[in-house]
Amino acid sequence: MNLARVIGTVVATQKSEGLEGRRLMVVQLLDHALRPVGRPQIAADAVQSGPGELVHTVQSREAALAFEPSFVPVDLAIVGIVDQVAHEEPA
Repeated sequence: MNLARVIGTVVATQKSEGLEGRRLMVVQLLDHALRPVGRPQIAADAVQSGPGELVHTVQSREAALAFEPSFVPVDLAIVGIVDQVAHEEPA
């Protein structure tokens, strides 16, 4: 599971079976201190998130299982909207 920030949306007029009606979002993955990591990626949205929201994502097989029917062709999925993060730096 990773934290990410939704930074945009993707419009696709045709989608693979199982992705009809699902939104595709541009997300920036974040580290434990909420700093950007790597380049933005595209994630299928299972929870109706919106731009600017902090979300948690899953990758690989877990992403494919986040939707019905199972094993849709995705490798990154938004599975939750984060309300709060509490983090302490190690001493």
